[in-house]
Amino acid sequence: MKKIITHFDNLNEWVGRTFAWSTSLMVWVIFGLVLMRYGIGTFSQKASELTTYFFAISFLLASGYAFKNDNHVRVDLFYAKWNDKGKAIVNLIGGVFFLLPWSIVSIIVCFKYAKTSFLRGEVSDQPSGLPAVYMLKFILLLGFILLLIQGISSILMAVEILRGKDNYNEGNEGKDKPDDLPKSDSTWEL
Repeated sequence: MKKIITHFDNLNEWVGRTFAWSTSLMVWVIFGLVLMRYGIGTFSQKASELTTYFFAISFLLASGYAFKNDNHVRVDLFYAKWNDKGKAIVNLIGGVFFLLPWSIVSIIVCFKYAKTSFLRGEVSDQPSGLPAVYMLKFILLLGFILLLIQGISSILMAVEILRGKDNYNEGNEGKDKPDDLPKSDSTWEL
Protein backbone atom coordinates (compact mmCIF):
# COMPACT_ATOMS: atom_id res chain seq x y z
CA MET A 1 0.00 0.00 0.00
CA LYS A 2 2.92 2.32 0.71
CA LYS A 3 4.09 2.05 -2.92
CA ILE A 4 0.66 3.12 -4.17
CA ILE A 5 0.61 6.05 -1.74
CA THR A 6 4.11 7.06 -2.81
CA HIS A 7 3.33 6.83 -6.55
CA PHE A 8 0.11 8.83 -6.20
CA ASP A 9 1.81 11.47 -4.03
CA ASN A 10 4.74 11.71 -6.44
CA LEU A 11 2.40 12.11 -9.41
CA ASN A 12 0.54 15.04 -7.84
CA GLU A 13 3.79 16.56 -6.60
CA TRP A 14 5.22 16.42 -10.13
CA VAL A 15 2.05 17.83 -11.75
CA GLY A 16 1.78 20.61 -9.17
CA ARG A 17 5.39 21.68 -9.54
CA THR A 18 5.36 21.33 -13.33
CA PHE A 19 2.31 23.51 -13.88
CA ALA A 20 3.05 26.09 -11.18
CA TRP A 21 4.49 28.27 -13.95
CA SER A 22 1.00 28.87 -15.36
CA THR A 23 0.20 31.42 -12.65
CA SER A 24 3.23 33.50 -13.59
CA LEU A 25 2.31 33.31 -17.27
CA MET A 26 -1.24 34.38 -16.45
CA VAL A 27 0.05 37.42 -14.57
CA TRP A 28 2.31 38.38 -17.50
CA VAL A 29 -0.51 37.99 -20.02
CA ILE A 30 -2.79 40.17 -17.87
CA PHE A 31 0.01 42.72 -17.55
CA GLY A 32 0.36 42.69 -21.34
CA LEU A 33 -3.39 43.15 -21.76
CA VAL A 34 -3.35 46.17 -19.44
CA LEU A 35 -0.43 47.68 -21.37
CA MET A 36 -2.23 47.05 -24.66
CA ARG A 37 -5.49 48.57 -23.50
CA TYR A 38 -4.20 51.62 -21.66
CA GLY A 39 -0.85 52.06 -23.38
CA ILE A 40 -1.71 51.69 -27.06
CA GLY A 41 -5.51 51.52 -26.98
CA THR A 42 -5.94 48.01 -28.40
CA PHE A 43 -7.21 44.67 -27.12
CA SER A 44 -6.56 40.99 -27.85
CA GLN A 45 -9.45 38.58 -27.33
CA LYS A 46 -7.11 35.60 -27.68
CA ALA A 47 -4.82 36.90 -24.95
CA SER A 48 -7.82 37.62 -22.75
CA GLU A 49 -9.13 34.07 -23.17
CA LEU A 50 -5.63 32.70 -22.63
CA THR A 51 -5.76 34.02 -19.06
CA THR A 52 -8.74 31.71 -18.46
CA TYR A 53 -6.72 28.72 -19.69
CA PHE A 54 -3.76 29.62 -17.46
CA PHE A 55 -6.08 30.10 -14.48
CA ALA A 56 -7.67 26.70 -15.14
CA ILE A 57 -4.26 25.06 -15.38
CA SER A 58 -2.96 26.66 -12.19
CA PHE A 59 -6.12 26.07 -10.15
CA LEU A 60 -7.42 22.73 -11.41
CA LEU A 61 -4.16 20.89 -12.01
CA ALA A 62 -2.92 22.01 -8.59
CA SER A 63 -5.93 20.61 -6.72
CA GLY A 64 -4.29 17.25 -6.03
CA TYR A 65 -0.99 18.96 -5.18
CA ALA A 66 -2.70 21.32 -2.73
CA PHE A 67 -4.58 18.43 -1.12
CA LYS A 68 -1.38 16.37 -0.85
CA ASN A 69 0.45 19.21 0.89
CA ASP A 70 -2.57 20.14 3.04
CA ASN A 71 -2.75 23.60 1.48
CA HIS A 72 -6.46 23.41 0.79
CA VAL A 73 -9.13 25.20 2.79
CA ARG A 74 -10.00 23.28 5.93
CA VAL A 75 -12.48 24.52 8.50
CA ASP A 76 -11.39 22.78 11.65
CA LEU A 77 -12.27 23.50 15.22
CA PHE A 78 -10.90 20.27 16.62
CA TYR A 79 -8.86 18.53 13.90
CA ALA A 80 -5.61 20.43 14.47
CA LYS A 81 -5.45 19.28 18.10
CA TRP A 82 -6.15 15.60 17.43
CA ASN A 83 -3.52 12.89 17.29
CA ASP A 84 -2.71 11.05 14.06
CA LYS A 85 -5.31 8.31 14.64
CA GLY A 86 -8.09 10.86 15.22
CA LYS A 87 -7.10 12.71 12.08
CA ALA A 88 -6.94 9.44 10.17
CA ILE A 89 -10.53 8.60 11.17
CA VAL A 90 -11.76 11.98 9.94
CA ASN A 91 -9.72 11.70 6.72
CA LEU A 92 -11.02 8.19 6.08
CA ILE A 93 -14.69 9.07 6.65
CA GLY A 94 -14.44 12.35 4.74
CA GLY A 95 -12.59 10.70 1.88
CA VAL A 96 -14.85 7.68 1.49
CA PHE A 97 -18.20 9.40 1.98
CA PHE A 98 -17.56 12.84 0.51
CA LEU A 99 -14.39 13.22 -1.58
CA LEU A 100 -14.53 9.98 -3.58
CA PRO A 101 -18.24 10.14 -4.54
CA TRP A 102 -18.03 13.86 -5.39
CA SER A 103 -14.89 13.34 -7.47
CA ILE A 104 -16.35 10.35 -9.32
CA VAL A 105 -19.57 12.18 -10.17
CA SER A 106 -17.56 15.24 -11.25
CA ILE A 107 -15.32 13.09 -13.47
CA ILE A 108 -18.33 11.47 -15.14
CA VAL A 109 -20.03 14.82 -15.76
CA CYS A 110 -16.81 16.53 -16.92
CA PHE A 111 -15.98 13.66 -19.26
CA LYS A 112 -19.36 13.98 -20.99
CA TYR A 113 -18.96 17.76 -21.10
CA ALA A 114 -15.44 17.61 -22.59
CA LYS A 115 -16.27 14.79 -25.00
CA THR A 116 -19.31 16.65 -26.35
CA SER A 117 -17.23 19.80 -26.77
CA PHE A 118 -14.50 17.86 -28.58
CA LEU A 119 -16.92 16.05 -30.92
CA ARG A 120 -18.58 19.34 -31.83
CA GLY A 121 -15.21 21.00 -32.40
CA GLU A 122 -16.24 23.77 -30.02
CA VAL A 123 -14.46 27.08 -30.46
CA SER A 124 -14.75 30.42 -28.70
CA ASP A 125 -17.97 32.39 -29.05
CA GLN A 126 -15.88 35.45 -29.83
CA PRO A 127 -14.89 35.92 -33.49
CA SER A 128 -11.24 36.43 -32.63
CA GLY A 129 -11.18 34.02 -29.68
CA LEU A 130 -9.17 30.87 -29.16
CA PRO A 131 -9.97 27.68 -31.03
CA ALA A 132 -10.26 24.32 -29.24
CA VAL A 133 -12.33 25.31 -26.21
CA TYR A 134 -12.60 21.58 -25.47
CA MET A 135 -9.01 21.71 -24.19
CA LEU A 136 -10.21 23.88 -21.32
CA LYS A 137 -12.91 21.33 -20.55
CA PHE A 138 -10.42 18.47 -20.57
CA ILE A 139 -8.29 20.44 -18.07
CA LEU A 140 -11.35 20.46 -15.80
CA LEU A 141 -11.63 16.68 -16.17
CA LEU A 142 -7.93 16.16 -15.48
CA GLY A 143 -8.13 18.32 -12.35
CA PHE A 144 -10.83 16.08 -10.88
CA ILE A 145 -8.88 12.94 -11.83
CA LEU A 146 -5.83 14.27 -9.98
CA LEU A 147 -7.98 15.15 -6.98
CA LEU A 148 -9.47 11.63 -6.99
CA ILE A 149 -5.98 10.09 -7.15
CA GLN A 150 -4.85 12.16 -4.18
CA GLY A 151 -8.06 11.33 -2.33
CA ILE A 152 -7.31 7.63 -2.76
CA SER A 153 -3.79 8.25 -1.47
CA SER A 154 -5.19 10.08 1.56
CA ILE A 155 -7.63 7.25 2.29
CA LEU A 156 -4.88 4.64 1.99
CA MET A 157 -2.66 6.73 4.28
CA ALA A 158 -5.48 6.91 6.84
CA VAL A 159 -5.94 3.13 6.66
CA GLU A 160 -2.20 2.64 7.19
CA ILE A 161 -2.26 4.91 10.23
CA LEU A 162 -5.30 3.14 11.71
CA ARG A 163 -3.71 -0.28 11.11
CA GLY A 164 -0.63 0.93 12.95
CA LYS A 165 1.57 0.32 9.92
CA ASP A 166 2.46 3.94 9.37
CA ASN A 167 6.14 3.61 10.20
CA TYR A 168 7.14 6.60 8.05
CA ASN A 169 5.12 8.97 10.25
CA GLU A 170 6.95 8.17 13.50
CA GLY A 171 8.25 11.26 15.20
CA ASN A 172 6.03 13.51 13.08
CA GLU A 173 3.10 13.86 15.47
CA GLY A 174 0.85 16.74 14.54
CA LYS A 175 1.73 16.70 10.85
CA ASP A 176 -0.99 15.79 8.39
CA LYS A 177 1.39 14.46 5.74
CA PRO A 178 4.88 13.18 6.43
CA ASP A 179 7.75 15.00 4.79
CA ASP A 180 9.85 11.86 4.59
CA LEU A 181 7.74 9.55 2.46
CA PRO A 182 9.81 6.73 1.05
CA LYS A 183 10.73 7.44 -2.54
CA SER A 184 9.84 4.98 -5.24
CA ASP A 185 11.45 4.07 -8.52
CA SER A 186 8.58 5.87 -10.22
CA THR A 187 9.20 8.01 -13.26
CA TRP A 188 7.11 10.69 -11.54
CA GLU A 189 9.74 11.21 -8.87
CA LEU A 190 11.37 14.62 -8.86
